[in-house]
Amino acid sequence: MEKLLLIGIDTRSMLNSALKLDYDIYSASYFSTSDTPIIENQKVILNESDGESCGLFEDQFSPQHILDVSEDYLDEVDYIIPISGISPNDFPSRYRKKILGTKDTRYIENKLNFYRKIKDEILTPMTFRLTDMDEAFEINENHEEVQFILKPIQGSGGYGINHLDKLGNLEFNDGEFILQEYIKGINLSSSVLASRNDAKCIINTRLLTENDFEKNNSFRYIGNILPLTEESVMANVKDLDKITGEMDSTSEMLAHKFKLIGSNGVDYILNENGLYVIEVNARLQGTFECVEKSLGINMLEAHIKACQGEIIDIPEPQYYSYKKIIYSPSRMKYEKIDLDNIYDLPHIGSITEKGEPLLTIIDKDKDFKKLYEKVELSSQIVNDIARKGQQGGK
Repeated sequence: MEKLLLIGIDTRSMLNSALKLDYDIYSASYFSTSDTPIIENQKVILNESDGESCGLFEDQFSPQHILDVSEDYLDEVDYIIPISGISPNDFPSRYRKKILGTKDTRYIENKLNFYRKIKDEILTPMTFRLTDMDEAFEINENHEEVQFILKPIQGSGGYGINHLDKLGNLEFNDGEFILQEYIKGINLSSSVLASRNDAKCIINTRLLTENDFEKNNSFRYIGNILPLTEESVMANVKDLDKITGEMDSTSEMLAHKFKLIGSNGVDYILNENGLYVIEVNARLQGTFECVEKSLGINMLEAHIKACQGEIIDIPEPQYYSYKKIIYSPSRMKYEKIDLDNIYDLPHIGSITEKGEPLLTIIDKDKDFKKLYEKVELSSQIVNDIARKGQQGGK
């Protein structure tokens, strides 16, 4: 039996799908939630324990660390599927031939290179490489009518993005950054399957960030609602069929342009000026389980088949599906929460720091209003429990 390694921040959802396929499954992840399937060949960086803090993800996670702990797996397996948190370009060259997916992502993950490749063809925010404060002020003076956001030149999940009302608040840490025009609008996303000869957009979604709920300056990814309809877009959008058609064609064009393979995502912002392309995620997306629930397919199998040259027939959506990540509103010690639509659960007794991912709500329903109300009720219950269970100390 061929051996398949899933590697990334959290492999739970992909593991559930992988175990239905005819492979010997290996897993290497940063998180191992209490609902993650336990398999024989499995490595985890964060070992949660009763009374101990899980720490801060941004301070503790690194792609190199997860590569180091899984080095023997990399040699042993036949195939590798990188998930969120690790890039094909992070792997030593001798392992890249084993990757099922886009192997060269240099012009996708580097946001400046990506902008330069598409700026003359597609509507996209003005983007500048930023090296120091003087350059930031000069850019601002030349574009007084524009608001800007600061982004790491590489990164995902909305981490490290800051809306700059005043450039005087700008602070440089280690790393490279871009200054990008702030596009105010509706966040959208496409899921596209691609083989070497074909590409097909399988579903469009409403992408959600913290800013959608808190009306703050945080752009951290918080979830998705799909499929994209007049109800699920949750905004007054004219000619939605035309917009989704444009998303389909643009996503498929980008798949061809960047030679994407397997399952990939394209993120957009829609406003009165049109549909802006923001970035491409050349990997399985956070919509993974939502797509499976809505379409009734095994998304990992669809990804593998696309990598091997076959794009599966895509059924029409049967359900709305809604995913919402809950970031802990306080420092809390986790106790069991009795809800039927929560996933990525901490281990009992472990401590989640304020602002860190606590758990994920995922649900489906044929009726969008019922689905939205159920997920939001679950969100309120979880947040209330987290606030009541807050812990002091370090």
